[in-house]
Amino acid sequence: MPLNLSLVVLVVEDEPLIRLDAADMIEDTGCNVLQAGNADAALTTLKRRSDIQVLFTDIDMPGSIDGMELAHRVADKWPGISIIIASGKLGLDKMDLPTGAVLLAKPYPSSQVELALQNAARNRPFY
Repeated sequence: MPLNLSLVVLVVEDEPLIRLDAADMIEDTGCNVLQAGNADAALTTLKRRSDIQVLFTDIDMPGSIDGMELAHRVADKWPGISIIIASGKLGLDKMDLPTGAVLLAKPYPSSQVELALQNAARNRPFY
């Protein structure tokens, strides 16, 4: 049952099946989902769209920058966007995360994704 969060979420993941699974999981909460296969494509989408409220990104991706650098660039340039970082790496230092970013360990259960999105919805600015 959708939570009707009504957020616009950009999912960034280079593995197509994982990206589709994450997008489906997020859509099930009532969010609108955009997808990008790497950080470069995500930055292009972010520059074209002003309605994105949440970045949901993997860390390890091909391209000129990885998901962690993407998260930091988004935090600097678009501070109103909530950031959720997903990673299969163990032992990531939370000090490396942008302020306010949430880290989910892969494989992440839908309940953790829902909670992170609910928190993003509560903390988002209302214009």
